[in-house]
Amino acid sequence: MARQKPRAIVVADHGRPQRPAIGGAIAGWGGLVLGDAGRGLRHLIAVEAERRRTFLWLPVAFGSGIVLYFLADAEPSLWPPLAGALLAALAAIIARRHRHALGVAVAIAAVMAGFAAATWRTRTVTTPVLARPMIAKLSGLVLGVDERPAGPRIVVRVASFGGLDASLRPAHVRVSLRPGASVKPGDFIEATARLLPPPTAARPGGYDFARDAFFAELGAVGSLVGKITIRAPPEEPDAWTALTIANDRARNALTQRIANAYGGQEGALAAALVTGKRGLITEEANDAMRAAGIYHIVSISGLHMALAAGSLFWAARALLALWPAIALAWPVKKIAAGVGMAGATGYCLFSGAEVATQRSLVMTLIMMGAILIDRPALSMRNLALSALVCLILRPEALLGPSFQMSFAAVAGMIAFSVKPSGRLVGAGAPSSGALGWLRAGARWAYLLITTTTVATVATAPFSAYHFQTFNPFGLFGNAMALPLIELAVMPLSVLGVFASFFELDRPIWWLIGQATVPVLASARAVAELERSRVIVPAFGVGALSLMVVAILWATLWSTVLRWLALLPAAVGIAMAYDLTPPDIYIDRGASGLAMRAADGRLVILGKPSGFVLEQWLRADGDGRAPADPSLRSGARCDRLGCTGRLQGGQTIALVRDKRAFPEDCARADVIVSPLPAPPNCKAPTVIDRRTLDRSGAITLARSPHDMGLHPVHALPAASRPWIVGGRPQQPHASVGPPRTATPPVTTAPSSSQTTDPLDAVQDAMDEDGGRELNNDAED
Repeated sequence: MARQKPRAIVVADHGRPQRPAIGGAIAGWGGLVLGDAGRGLRHLIAVEAERRRTFLWLPVAFGSGIVLYFLADAEPSLWPPLAGALLAALAAIIARRHRHALGVAVAIAAVMAGFAAATWRTRTVTTPVLARPMIAKLSGLVLGVDERPAGPRIVVRVASFGGLDASLRPAHVRVSLRPGASVKPGDFIEATARLLPPPTAARPGGYDFARDAFFAELGAVGSLVGKITIRAPPEEPDAWTALTIANDRARNALTQRIANAYGGQEGALAAALVTGKRGLITEEANDAMRAAGIYHIVSISGLHMALAAGSLFWAARALLALWPAIALAWPVKKIAAGVGMAGATGYCLFSGAEVATQRSLVMTLIMMGAILIDRPALSMRNLALSALVCLILRPEALLGPSFQMSFAAVAGMIAFSVKPSGRLVGAGAPSSGALGWLRAGARWAYLLITTTTVATVATAPFSAYHFQTFNPFGLFGNAMALPLIELAVMPLSVLGVFASFFELDRPIWWLIGQATVPVLASARAVAELERSRVIVPAFGVGALSLMVVAILWATLWSTVLRWLALLPAAVGIAMAYDLTPPDIYIDRGASGLAMRAADGRLVILGKPSGFVLEQWLRADGDGRAPADPSLRSGARCDRLGCTGRLQGGQTIALVRDKRAFPEDCARADVIVSPLPAPPNCKAPTVIDRRTLDRSGAITLARSPHDMGLHPVHALPAASRPWIVGGRPQQPHASVGPPRTATPPVTTAPSSSQTTDPLDAVQDAMDEDGGRELNNDAED
């Protein structure tokens, strides 16, 4: 029956009919619209439930519990979230006949389970973290070696370090060696090491290398100095360690073989594409690929796993189809899926089983496993299962750009490239002849453009939040590079690994090197375009959270409900642009600071590391390079320190010698120093060594209400296992471990100056942290 329109409200005036009253018309139509909207919303939700889309929100609830864990003020106990999850699960069983109550109970159970998983993960990886910088004798077993142009970088399982007790000694450390040093996995080494606790964030809200190092079970980072002595290990490693060492040796040998087969950066890129060892690629080539939006190709992650498993799947299915007896009698497709799963697992183990590789393996196994049970391989449910498994295994991955960007990209591509029936958008019956080839080519180009565009839009919020960059020409970079990677490099890689068992692989590696020539050339061409890398100011977690809600809402629903995502997206973008940038950035060790001068741009005082300075400039939306001379204009420095004037007229002093305190405390509005300030310092704002030990890096922003400078700290007030700076420590001057019967060699800065031989190590570790962040994001 047709829906009747609301009746007009008519009043009589002298016997003549009048026009409907405006208020009555609005009320009538409003009631109809709201009633229709309510019924339409209920219908859409029913459609989503019928399509079983509500299951997709289960990993979202699980991830919310993980986020709550990391927001805790102190390390929580394990039993409350476990008890909460069990009670909620029991409530779900009781309320299983009531749909809404069941949904609420399941959501609460998932949140509690995520909280418990993160708590348990922290307990299982907790190992000692070096409490303070040290220089001492290090001995241990080399587990892995990464060759780099600047010198090898190794991971060592520590046997002894400077007489530290086992309860204080890091279990694993990562150290850099000088160029030309020859160390292999499995060597037991002794050398003098300069070690530091893993550095915390360079600014509040910035990348926290210390947290990532904690979950990687790295208790310190640094470098080796002097002679390296290789000895026989005191005991034979266990079977798993021996397998890990042998695997890394094989990876390094294959990396060198591939790189030498062609040479240059093309050979280094070819090696990285096969083994995942990226150390031979120079920063110039890395920056070009990042600007072109194709750096993800050098990480053994989703693309590599999909292509490797897909190549094995296709090859196995094609070979089995050659025999009609097998093709007609056996489940050839399922056998090929099993071959692809086995190959993907072996590739993950060989490539080092990094976190991103493990995540990609889980996704690949679930996708291939769907074929075994006759389900669509590419579906949002499989992606949700992959996310859930990955978060159970590595809850901390949720906070990293690698997890966020990869799942956002895949979710976006599935949501907008796959119909609810499971068929690809644009897919149809193949045509024969030249017209068929043209249609196939057009369809492939359409899918490439749309999927790349969707992936770029889906990952843009995370790229802007973590790196303050956006690559607008990534579509062109991927369009030029991906066809070569998909059609040439990965199929040849499978063939090359097989041929390496017969020492017939060198020509294949040379061909892969040839294929990487246009890849690097196109990346450099795109990188040279104006504004190929746009710097955007850093925004807060609130804006990112709204954008994440928008991405989830747009991808996890399949009906027109997804268009409601425009509201949180618009609010999040508005919040990201409505920023009040800090007036002062202060390094975690007060080696330098950045202040906002009268012209509104940053000026540098002191000598912050290149990575820290780059982080400050990006966070401020400043595209200048760290070496730009304009960054030093307006600063006045001498042997005792530096001074400058802020945009608001206040004076700031960076005190590097205690003799400068009397004058600067009397004249400056803000005192910053890596030394303990005297108690009688009368400056309105004093940030010294004691403050930085508790707070880490600090920013100060002027409040629009009282025009005072208000600090924001990088470290929370409470201590967590990965925060060394949040725990009570001895003053910085007492560098070294507690006194022992045989004290190790240690160094400490003088009481008047901050000339510390560990400063260079800190700078190097900051640079490593920057590369770690970039690599993690592109994995």
